[in-house]
Formats: sequence, structure tokens, C-alpha cells
Amino acid sequence: MDLAFTPEEDAFRAEVRAFLDAELPRDIADKMHKAKRLTKDDCYRWQNALYHRGWVSPLWPVEYGGTGWTPVQHQIFDEECFAAGAPRVIPFGINLVGPVIIQFGSDYLKERFLKPMQSGEEFWCQGFSEPGSGSDLASLKTKAVLEGDHYVVNGQKTWTTLGHFADWIFLLVRTDTEAKQQMGISMLLVDLASEGVEMRPIVTMDGDHHVNEVFLDNVKVPAAHLVGEENKGWDYAKFLLVNERMGIASVGQSKSELELLKDVARLERKNGRPLIEDPLYQAKLSRLEIDLMALEYTNLRMLTSKGGKASVGALSSYLKIRGSELQQTIMELTMEAVGPYAAPWVPQANDADWNGMPVGPEYASASTSRFLDRRKTTIYGGSNEIQKNIIAKHILNL
Repeated sequence: MDLAFTPEEDAFRAEVRAFLDAELPRDIADKMHKAKRLTKDDCYRWQNALYHRGWVSPLWPVEYGGTGWTPVQHQIFDEECFAAGAPRVIPFGINLVGPVIIQFGSDYLKERFLKPMQSGEEFWCQGFSEPGSGSDLASLKTKAVLEGDHYVVNGQKTWTTLGHFADWIFLLVRTDTEAKQQMGISMLLVDLASEGVEMRPIVTMDGDHHVNEVFLDNVKVPAAHLVGEENKGWDYAKFLLVNERMGIASVGQSKSELELLKDVARLERKNGRPLIEDPLYQAKLSRLEIDLMALEYTNLRMLTSKGGKASVGALSSYLKIRGSELQQTIMELTMEAVGPYAAPWVPQANDADWNGMPVGPEYASASTSRFLDRRKTTIYGGSNEIQKNIIAKHILNL
């Protein structure tokens, strides 16, 4: 792999920077740089700007609105967006169920859902995990029974990220209770405004409302909203999870946060000198930067392989493991750098309109909430323990 950027790639980076400078709303960038909470309108405004530029769904096939970018262009775009303070597009529609609909959905589903998904007119959330079915997803109990031209769905989903922003949810449901677990699962697209759907917030230990639990009581879903074939949902879920684990690597985000960490280490003092000059802390930063560089090159190999239609399941699991671990390491070193200023944490300080008095420097005020939030990265998208099993099976051909 040639690690030097070509003149064409440098020109593309300049094009991305010019777009971000012109179209990224300053208030959104400011919230991102200060780790403030985003509203649904913030997410919509940025996604709509990308949609009108034709850059909202870069990994989709060109005929459905994809960009046709090379893997390096994808990487450049990701880096520049995070560096500028652009939020990640809510992934559940664009990055997860969208590719599934393109690959396996009917013409009706493509016509009905893809455009409003791209423009941000309709946001999506994911209905996979259940109270007793997380890493063991195949044991899910939510049931769908076909009655005439619609399914009747009953059950419960949990850890539904940003469900309170969403208009639609894609569900894994059990449609055959007699079949082997994986063989009796289907995927349905459900309008969250349907009668019988109830969403309740879950406030996590960082004091924020990221996730929800969803209850489905005799919810009617048109049979036309079945993705692909009945009882084939497990195959579609595996296809989807490869894309999810690619995103969890978050190389661009981690590179941006590493630069912020270095800035903090230059400002903090130890024994009268900047922390970044402390040999022990330098060693930790160097180790982190080397590991992140290795992850970046592996991610580029992943994108290249995916473009070539190669099987990347085990490699996506590796990216998920290392990416999530490095995100946690960045926040651990941030907490070490800000020291006692991270302790007096006020959850309301993450609201953009909070006007209280922070304790310590402004850059320290969000450290605790971000540290707590990153604890979940090794769990969602399939826990890292499960990913290690996938890698072992792949290597040993089990």
C-alpha cells in the first residue's frame, strides 16, 4: 500500500475542507468541539446539507446515490469531518438498514424508503437487542405472526440508540417458532407512530439519554414491509453487522480526539512543565498513536477488500475490538491529564444552553461524561468477547 497521498487525493481533501467551511453550521461544530448534546434538528441540518451535496451515503452503489469514492477518499472525508467538528450521520438508516434494503429489499421498499432516509426526512433506529437477547441475539423472543396482508408484532427491544429521534425502526422478529433459532428470524420495517408502539427512555451512567426500550403490543406491520424473504432475517442481520462493526472502528473520530488530547497535555502541567513533556505520559501517547496508525491501515485494507467483494467478517470483528479499545484508551488518558478537574462533573453542563460555572478549565468539563460514555463501545455491535470468538472460528475454520 502506497502511504503517500496523490495530487488527486490532496485536491479531494481541499474540496472536502471547502465544503465543510461553507456548509457545516458553526453552532453544530461548536457543540461537537465542546462535547455538547446535539438535538434532532442539528442532526437533520447536517445530514440534509450532505444530501444536497451528494455525499450523504458514500458507501451506497452509485446508482442509489453513492459517491464511488476510493477507500482513501472515504478515509480523507471521515478525517476532515471529525477535525472540522461535523457530527457523524446517524448510522442506523444510511449505514445499516439502507444497504440491507438495497441488497435484499423489494423495489417497493427501495422506492419508499431510500430517498427520505438520505435526506433526513425520516430517521431510523435499530431493534435487535432484547432484555434476554444481547450478544446471544439468535435467542430473541419478539414475535411476528402473519395475518392476511400484515404481521402482528408483540415483544420488547432494548438499548435502542436514538430511538427518540427516529421515525422508523428495523426489527428482527421471530416468525417461525419451530425452526432452529437462526432460521426462524425475519426483518421488518416498522413505523414508530403505529398503534401499540411505546418507547421509554433509559438514562445511562453518563447522565444522558442515548438509548431506550421499545414495547410492541399487537403492532400491525404491512407484509410489504418484510425485508427479503421470511425467516431469512439472520442472513440480513449478519450482512448489516459487518457494516456496523466497520463504523465502530471510528478511525477519523479517534484521530481527531487524539489531537485534542495532545492539546490538553500541552496545557496541563506536571512538576512545572507541560504534561506532554513527561516521559511516562509521552510513552503512553506514543503507544496510542502507533496503535491508531496500525488500525487506520487495517481499516483501509478492510475498505479495499469490501470494494473487491471479499469476505471481511473476521476483519470487521478485529476492527471493532481494536477501535473500541482505542476509544477507551483516549478517554482514559484524557482523564489522567485533567486529573481532579474531571471529578466535579455536572451532567447538565453538556447542554448547549447551560450557563453554570464549570469547575476547572473548559476542556475538562466534559471529560467524565465522555469517559463514561466510551465504556459501552466494547459492548455494543456485538461484545468484544463475541468478536474474539468470531475471529477464532475464522482462523480455526470451525
